[in-house]
Amino acid sequence: MNTPIRRLSVFSMILFAALMVQLTYIQGFQAEAIRDDPLNARQYTERLSEQRGPIVIGDENVASSTNISEEGDPARYQREYVGGSMYTPVVGSFRRFGASGIEYTENALLDGSDDRLAVRNFRDIITGREPEGARIELTIDPAVQEAGYRGFEALGKNGSAVALDPSTGAILGSVSYPSYDGNDVSSITDVTEANENYVALENDPNQPLLNRALRERYPPGSTFKIVTAAAAIEHLDAGPDSTMDAPDVLELGHSLPNATPGGTCNGGQPDTLAHSIQISCNTSMANWAIEMGGEALADQASAFGFSKTPDERDTLTVPMDVVPSLAPVEDDRNILGRAGIGQSNVEATPLQMAMVAAGVANSGEVMHPYLVDSVRDADRSVVTQTTPEIHSQAMSASTASTLTDMMVLVTGPDGSGTNGAIRGIDVAGKTGTAETGGENGTHNWFIGFAPADDPQVAVAVVIEHGGGSGGELAAPIARQMMEAVVQ
Repeated sequence: MNTPIRRLSVFSMILFAALMVQLTYIQGFQAEAIRDDPLNARQYTERLSEQRGPIVIGDENVASSTNISEEGDPARYQREYVGGSMYTPVVGSFRRFGASGIEYTENALLDGSDDRLAVRNFRDIITGREPEGARIELTIDPAVQEAGYRGFEALGKNGSAVALDPSTGAILGSVSYPSYDGNDVSSITDVTEANENYVALENDPNQPLLNRALRERYPPGSTFKIVTAAAAIEHLDAGPDSTMDAPDVLELGHSLPNATPGGTCNGGQPDTLAHSIQISCNTSMANWAIEMGGEALADQASAFGFSKTPDERDTLTVPMDVVPSLAPVEDDRNILGRAGIGQSNVEATPLQMAMVAAGVANSGEVMHPYLVDSVRDADRSVVTQTTPEIHSQAMSASTASTLTDMMVLVTGPDGSGTNGAIRGIDVAGKTGTAETGGENGTHNWFIGFAPADDPQVAVAVVIEHGGGSGGELAAPIARQMMEAVVQ
């Protein structure tokens, strides 16, 4: 054999060997990752002949599968949803070409392919029973979810609301408005219409596909003053009666005024920390942030769950991924002062601000939020049961108690959040109005928990570009969600 032919033969053998190695690697080691890749539509289309497990809220199957095939024909299961668009941001939708929400994150359990169901599946094969996917039971309280959703529906503005059980982290409500009806995009008998509906949702400027509770960041405005106050107590040994300069206007590159009645906090004199929280004084809280420094403020925010950098390694899962909230270390005095009142580079998801309220309510401990309470097989035997876990220790119990007392003043007669008050029950709250720039109007916030002396629910509500105040627009929705638990 001459040299050129020998070289070509060796090169061809190397190519064949490389091809065999690549095929072996893909089929042996990457098969599961490829199967579960969100761009692989076959994982959804191939499951239409299998009975998918239900998703349960309260005692109701809010997502279930029905065999729509004619008698004698192979089974074809149509996914069906109840509740209209109220539950969709949480439950998601299972479509011919994709899935979202719990339908996506718990797909292997719902379709029965998860290894934790292997024993059950083997029993079904032996007994001849038709395999079924697992039953996913969520933590959502239907009354809380409906109270939040109907509040946004009546207001007619975009936004989000989250309610937590502060002692466990269970998500009792997760509202994103506007939303969509999963039935409109999941038909397997009219695939063209379902796809057209989904494309229309993708192109809708109101972004009904966006889960605002978990995937959208907003400037938290004055609700972040709770974080600043916690840092002042923890790092500067401040107390409710500690005072800070509270001019009517503070120069931070651009003038920072107060949004209090008359534009003043204490007649231009130094104001106490408690009163500054009660009436939401901008200038004193900005000065507290400047006094403690950017590192201390960012550390305190981080203790609540914020990230100092937009690093996806800090992503929280509930089990859907939650975009990290941001509170970077600020060195510039002007930026730091505005960060202390929830502006400049501070951004938060509604879930994160609910975690702030819940951390105060739970004596300083922030619990890891979660949506899946339990997973059961077709015989209702428990496959998994969520055990509450501590996410972080945000502050001492004494600091949390001090903050609670100050937040109760917010919903009292002279506070900024009287619309968050519940008759006969002490409510801890904090209003927020966040500048957004341009002509779209402010975002309006309310965070809080109730009862203040025995917290059962913590909430955060944000109204996008409401143009009013948190006490006016967000507090009533928060109150209704809290009332669904405590009354």
